[in-house]
Amino acid sequence: MRNELDFAPLYRSSIGFDRVFNLLNNAQRLQAIETWPPYDIVKTSEDDYRIQMAIAGFAEADLEITQERNVLVVKGQKAEGKDGEYLHRGIAGRAFERRFELADHVRVENASLTNGILSIALKREVPEAMKPRKIAIGDGSFQQAPLQIEAERQVA
Repeated sequence: MRNELDFAPLYRSSIGFDRVFNLLNNAQRLQAIETWPPYDIVKTSEDDYRIQMAIAGFAEADLEITQERNVLVVKGQKAEGKDGEYLHRGIAGRAFERRFELADHVRVENASLTNGILSIALKREVPEAMKPRKIAIGDGSFQQAPLQIEAERQVA
């Protein structure tokens, strides 16, 4: 039995939150949660984040990291090598694709692969126009510039 929330009433009373509702709807529709490869998300400072993925056995050439709008996609495809016949295979080497939803104004700074751990550094850069600003309080009299009507000038 699957319970889905209906966000239709919220659409009637909110403006500009369409992306949030789409994210919530997409999260509800996930059928099976993929648990491989394991990963951590670390907040290193107010605007800096790091994703760490345990991908033992993968080389840099086996990985592809892309950022498409607000989605970070990490793909891994291990090249098939014939080293011999495996009697037991405990190290996962299957292909994977992991997607991370990113907030607005979050960009990937860099990525590194060390000792089987893929680290992806992320930074949130809020534009100056969207940062909080202090509003000066005046004396209560509003000075509005007089309205002027400009006539169209015609070039002869």
